[in-house]
Amino acid sequence: MTLYSDLAAAGSGSLVGFVLGLVGGGGSVLAVPLLVYVVGVASPHVAIGTSSVAVAANAFVNLISHARQGNVRWPCAAVFAASGVVGAALGSIAGKAFDGKKLLFLFGALMAVIAISMFIRKRADGDGFRPLTRDNLSELAPRLTIAGVVVGGLSGFFGIGGGFLIVPGLMGAVAMPILSAVGTSLVAVAAFGFTTAVSYALSGLVDWRIAAIFVAAGTIGGVFGAKAAGELAANKATLARIFAVLVLGVGIYVMARGYPALFN
Repeated sequence: MTLYSDLAAAGSGSLVGFVLGLVGGGGSVLAVPLLVYVVGVASPHVAIGTSSVAVAANAFVNLISHARQGNVRWPCAAVFAASGVVGAALGSIAGKAFDGKKLLFLFGALMAVIAISMFIRKRADGDGFRPLTRDNLSELAPRLTIAGVVVGGLSGFFGIGGGFLIVPGLMGAVAMPILSAVGTSLVAVAAFGFTTAVSYALSGLVDWRIAAIFVAAGTIGGVFGAKAAGELAANKATLARIFAVLVLGVGIYVMARGYPALFN
C-alpha cells in the first residue's frame, strides 16, 4: 500500500502541478478528491491540510515560470493576496470545525459551481485592462480587496488554492487579460495555500510524506504546464471548457460519495 500510495501521490501531484501551470487553478480543486479517492488518505481534514502544502509549493514554482514570462501583475496580486490571506485564515478555522464527510459533499458542490461558471463566463480579451496605480487606487483596490477576502475564505474552508475563483475575479475587477490573470493568480494561490497549510499543520493534519511526493511531482508537471500555457494561450477557452467537464464530473462523484453523510 505504501508503494501504491507513493505512486498515486506522484501521478496526482504531477497532474495538479501541470494544471496549475497551465490555467492557474483547477489542479488545486482536484487535489483533495485525488488524495482521498486515489491516494487513499483516510481523513478529509488530513487531505485538505496535505493538499494545501502541496498546492502552495507547486503554485510558487509555477509563479516563478510565469513571472519570467512577464505574466504577473504585481500590484494587483499584492492587494488581492493580502486581503485573501485574512479570508483564508478565517476559512481554515471554520473548515477544521466542520464535519469531514459533510465537508466533502460541500466541496463537491463547489466544484460543480466552479465548472458551471467556467461554461457561462464570458471570455475577456483584456482590452479594458487597467493596471493598479495611484490614480485609480481608490476605485480598483476595494474591488480587489472584497474579491480577495471572499475567495480566500473559500480557499481556506475547502483547502483549495482558489485559482479558478481568482482568475475570473481578477478579470472581472480590472479586466485583466487571461494569461496575465493566470500568472497573477498564482501569487494568491501560493499565499492562500500557505496560510491554510500552516493552520492545518499546527493541528497535526498534514501527511508530510505524501505532501513531499506531491510537491516533487507537481514541480515537474508545473514546468510543462507553464510552457504549454504560453504556447496554447489562443486556445485556452477551449482548454478551460474541457477541464470544466472534468471538474464537474469529479464534483458530482464527490457529492455522491458524501451525500449519505448529510443524514448521519
